Amino acid sequence: MLEGTEVLTTAQMRAIESAAIASGQVTGLELMERAGRAVAGQIRLRWPKAGRATLLCGPGNDGGDGYVVARLLHGAGWRVRVLGMDNTPGPDAAEMKRRWLEIGGVGPLTEQELRSGAESDVYVDAIFGTGLTRPPEGEVANILAQVLSRCGDGAYYCNRLVAVDCPSGFCMDSGKAPTLPAGRGTFDSPARLTVAFDSPKPGHLIGLGPDLCGELVVADIGLREWRERNPGSRGQRPADLEAIWPRFDIPDGRRSRILISDRLGKHSSASPHKYSHGHALILAGGPAKGGAARLSARAALRIGAGLVTIAPPQDALPEHAGQPDALMRRAIDSGDNLREALTDSRINALCIGPGCGIDRAAALLTQALPARRAMVLDADALTALAHDPALVAALHRDCVLTPHIGEFARLFPDLAQQLEATPLQGPAYSKLDAVRDAAARCGAVVLLKGPDTVIAAPDGRARIHSAFDIPWLATAGAGDVLAGIITGLLARGFQPLDAASLGALIHAKAARAFGPGLIADDLPDMIPQVLRSLT
Repeated sequence: MLEGTEVLTTAQMRAIESAAIASGQVTGLELMERAGRAVAGQIRLRWPKAGRATLLCGPGNDGGDGYVVARLLHGAGWRVRVLGMDNTPGPDAAEMKRRWLEIGGVGPLTEQELRSGAESDVYVDAIFGTGLTRPPEGEVANILAQVLSRCGDGAYYCNRLVAVDCPSGFCMDSGKAPTLPAGRGTFDSPARLTVAFDSPKPGHLIGLGPDLCGELVVADIGLREWRERNPGSRGQRPADLEAIWPRFDIPDGRRSRILISDRLGKHSSASPHKYSHGHALILAGGPAKGGAARLSARAALRIGAGLVTIAPPQDALPEHAGQPDALMRRAIDSGDNLREALTDSRINALCIGPGCGIDRAAALLTQALPARRAMVLDADALTALAHDPALVAALHRDCVLTPHIGEFARLFPDLAQQLEATPLQGPAYSKLDAVRDAAARCGAVVLLKGPDTVIAAPDGRARIHSAFDIPWLATAGAGDVLAGIITGLLARGFQPLDAASLGALIHAKAARAFGPGLIADDLPDMIPQVLRSLT
């Protein structure tokens, strides 16, 4: 039902490369040549007139890629300056350095040398790739401060900076960046372009990655066909981690895609009727607190749930008498009332939390969780969970929790504390790690909201949704709409991880389609347009 672009950790990517080389499918030199060719091609695509390029080459394979880029740009008429380390690299990188030395020279990779040369049109960061596990130190840290920060004399570099694999010193498993030397600025300026290879890494999509990597291109270096024939090379189960909305370009057309049947779910038949598309129950709060639940209910209707009932206490029922007429209304005052309502087995998805009130949410959860219906727990329901470990213990695999980072910290304070810690070496503990650990601990799907939304199931499967390009989505009530979309998809029969993933995608696409000026009320009405584009 849901297919996305596979995301690999740095260890998995290294294992794949090593296994492919060991199999005789490809040599290390061939992979390095392909990687350098991809970077050089992207540079020439964006700067079509040959100019000046400065290559910053590190001690390992990333530096080897840089020497390939230098040779190919030189062959295309560019004036190329290379700064490199005086070290003995691995055999493949040493060979690429030797081939470059037949054409040009290599200056010392120092801050002074970088400052002394003429300004270049393009700077290529090939110092450290995905393998760095500790903050850069000494002269290398000074060079990175020059190239990557807005501080002082380095200010003009970043708009012309191309990163090979990732900006040097950046943790590609966590999306975190190291601390720079005192007074040298911060890693807050993006590269113009980052060229990664084969598959995106988690850090390209979460944390600081989407900001620091700039435009991201994932280049095919000829491994995909081999590893699809050898699935054990992943070091993971297939589709263990996917990007469900790419912010990167894959030149060969292998784009993340969502495959959706016309009926959006498994509840279909030759003669479909409303109950074949599910019945979602949205539990609302008391008087003057019903707006959030109405947003959720409208979203559940728009996503295609067959029936949607909004259920406030009796004294708040008159507030829900207006539009939309398709919305059903039912008073539910207590947990006992909810238990009675759930004797109707056709109610197959619940949403508890938006505008509900913490005490009311807790009372409803005591009856809803034992019924083991698919449900979304948001807002006040999450706070109620944080206050009562017994409710957390009652969660089950058909629950979807949708916290923002503050709610996540209340539910999982130790994981949030670990996430906020400054890493001394990598791989750093990431948002992906935290959400996977939370899902495993509570036995439910967890969707941690943000511009880098991460979704994980208890079995370790995870999805990343990058939406850094939609700042106007940070508006009051947007989370209530997301909760309603996911609830409607659960009612339609989607599995919880797929409902949460597709819900995040549709939610973001609706915001993109509307554009700046968005308020939460606009989102449900954009859903039909999004569905037409997806099916």
